[in-house]
Amino acid sequence: MSDPTTVDPAQKRIVSVLSAVQVIGGIGNGAGLAVGALLVKDVSGSSGWSGMAVVMLTLGAAAFTIPMASIAARKGRRPALSLGWLCGASGAAVTVLGAQADSLAIVLLGLVLFGASTAANLQSRFAAVDRAEPGQIGRALSLVVWSTTVGAVIGPNLTGPGAAVADQVGIPDLAGPMLFSAVGFAISGLMTFVLLRPDPLIRAADAGPAARGVRAALPHVRGRALTAILAIAASHAVMVSVMALTPVHMQDHGSSLNIIGLTISLHIAGMFALSPLMGWLSDRWGAERTILLGQSILLLATFVAGTSGHSESQIMVGLTLLGVGWSASVIAGAAMLSASLEVPIRPLVQGFSDLSMNLAGAFGGLLAGVVVATSGFGTLNAAAAVLTVPVIALVLSGRRVAARIG
Repeated sequence: MSDPTTVDPAQKRIVSVLSAVQVIGGIGNGAGLAVGALLVKDVSGSSGWSGMAVVMLTLGAAAFTIPMASIAARKGRRPALSLGWLCGASGAAVTVLGAQADSLAIVLLGLVLFGASTAANLQSRFAAVDRAEPGQIGRALSLVVWSTTVGAVIGPNLTGPGAAVADQVGIPDLAGPMLFSAVGFAISGLMTFVLLRPDPLIRAADAGPAARGVRAALPHVRGRALTAILAIAASHAVMVSVMALTPVHMQDHGSSLNIIGLTISLHIAGMFALSPLMGWLSDRWGAERTILLGQSILLLATFVAGTSGHSESQIMVGLTLLGVGWSASVIAGAAMLSASLEVPIRPLVQGFSDLSMNLAGAFGGLLAGVVVATSGFGTLNAAAAVLTVPVIALVLSGRRVAARIG
């Protein structure tokens, strides 16, 4: 039996490279998230369209997920992740062009391509566990997720500097942060291609042949893997639906761009800053318990945010809790999923999970704009809270079955 306290030197290098890439890529993602909805609102002239920013981002991530997983299964993680980051860079550039042309169609197309960076971000966490020991899966995964914190917290606060750069180059102020996104993603893609050696998945795949299609993965979506996928998807839908309309809600109540950027920064810090703790809890306390903790925090977050009204401090607390609840649920869910799969089948089942996650987020973002426009931000939070119910029920059911078998 391997010593759980030792780490393969190659694994250490892989995690270090992925972590460094996540810092740079996180700046791009954070900058884009902070202004995406506002940019769509500005170009379209309607708050009703603002939710489409997150919809396009998540649909883009979903569209790239399975192709990237297939590339990873055939060629390794390095080419798959490099492609995702570079496509994200092109998306940020297209979004800037759309803003300059005042074209909603081009902006939305750019945001779809931008979503490839999210797919790369998500699949990086799985790359971190390809060579990890079973007892270290949660921690390896969470270290890469945690590395996103630095860039992701900085990114939303680049709205001011981004506007200054935009003035210098003659583009709309809200498009300025997208320039930072394009540069950050391009650097992340190049770093991944040059430095991610040895490829984590090619080495891990020595255990057997990799699956070659989604149909080969679907039979493995059962039991604990199914519970993990549902927990990840539902938690992401809760987070995206509330987060997507928070900038619009705050702007409508008179909040400045700086305060909105700070709120999104706190939200993203909640998502990533405590991820090592969540990984440790998943390894030591159990993935199921950690998921239940996350669902409880999501319930509290939707109550706090949904009743915030004009209170900027309360919405900040609610969005921070929303990030923490997402972190516990998604990290524990991803660890549970990885631990329940054989190495050869992992990439495509993980890709299916990310696809489900992004589609759930897109659906949540799509409905969020409609709900807020017709019933208000409080109703949106109440509807999001309902999504925790099936997750809690399935996790508790699985624990009861495990207890009877035990």
